[in-house]
Amino acid sequence: MTDGHGTDAHAERFTLLRPLLFTIAYEILGSATEADDVLQDSYLRWAQVDLAEVRDTKSYLAQLVTRQALNTLRAEARRREDYVGPWLPEPLLLDGRDALADVVLAESVSMAMLVVLETLTPDERAVFVLREVFGFDHAEIATAVGKSTAAVRQIAHRAREHVHSRRRRFDPVDPDRSAQITTEFLTAAASGDVAALMAVLAPDVAFTSDSNGEVGAARRPVVGAEKVARFILGLMQRMGPEHRIELAVYNGAPALVVHEGDRPDSVITVDFADGRITNFYAVRNPEKLTAVTIARAIGR
Repeated sequence: MTDGHGTDAHAERFTLLRPLLFTIAYEILGSATEADDVLQDSYLRWAQVDLAEVRDTKSYLAQLVTRQALNTLRAEARRREDYVGPWLPEPLLLDGRDALADVVLAESVSMAMLVVLETLTPDERAVFVLREVFGFDHAEIATAVGKSTAAVRQIAHRAREHVHSRRRRFDPVDPDRSAQITTEFLTAAASGDVAALMAVLAPDVAFTSDSNGEVGAARRPVVGAEKVARFILGLMQRMGPEHRIELAVYNGAPALVVHEGDRPDSVITVDFADGRITNFYAVRNPEKLTAVTIARAIGR
C-alpha cells in the first residue's frame, strides 16, 4: 500500500504522469495551488480504481483530472466575477531544474495565452487544452467533458478560432534575446530615462495588475508606451531600500520578482513581440504569491 491508499502500481503510474496532469489542471484553472488540490483529489479517486480495467493510463488519468478541474473551475466562477480589478493566473515558476519544464510548452503556459483562455467557457477551455496543447483525440476529450464527440469537434473549432483571433503570434521568443530585452528594460527603468524605456516597449504595450484590492494596484490596464513608461518610473521611484528586484523565469518567460524585505511584493511576467515588450502582467495578490515565498524558502 502507498500512503494508506492504492498500491505501488497506482502511485508509480500517477507519479510518472504527474507533470502532464498538473499542466492540464493548471491550464484549465490558471492556478498552481488549485491544480495541486485537483491532483490530490484525483489521486484519491485513482487509488480506488481496478488497474485491470484501465486500458490506457494516460487517457484515463487525463480524463479524471480534467473532470475534477472543470468542477473546480465552475465552482470558482462566481468568485472570479466578484474579483476586484483584473484577474491574472497564478505565476508558475519554471526553470531548468523543474521537472515540468520537460513537458510544459512555453506558449501554452505563457501569461498571454492563459489570459486568452480566461475568455473561453469552461468546456471550451478544457477542450482547447486537451486537443490543441496535448493532442488528445475527440473521443477521449468527449469522455472527459461529458459531451458527444460531434459536440467536442464543434467546441474545439470554436475555441481554436477564438484563441487564434486573440493570440496571433505563436512563434517562440528566443530565451537569450528576451532576457537581454528584460535587462535593457531594467537598466532603463533604473536610470529614469523615459525615452530609453520607451525604446524597449511596443507602441501598444499594456501593464496589467492583479491585486483583488488587497494591495495597491491599478484597477485597469495601463496602455501605450509613454503611459506605461511613466507608470513604471513612478513605481520605481516609490521603491525604498527594502525593495529589491530579482530576475526569474515564470510561465516560460522572463519575470521580475519584487521583494519588500522578506516577503514577495509582486511577480511581473513579460511578454514580447518583434523585439519589444508588449505586455507586463503584475501579480500582487498575496494569495497568488504563496508559491514565491515557498520557492525562496527552499532556495529556488
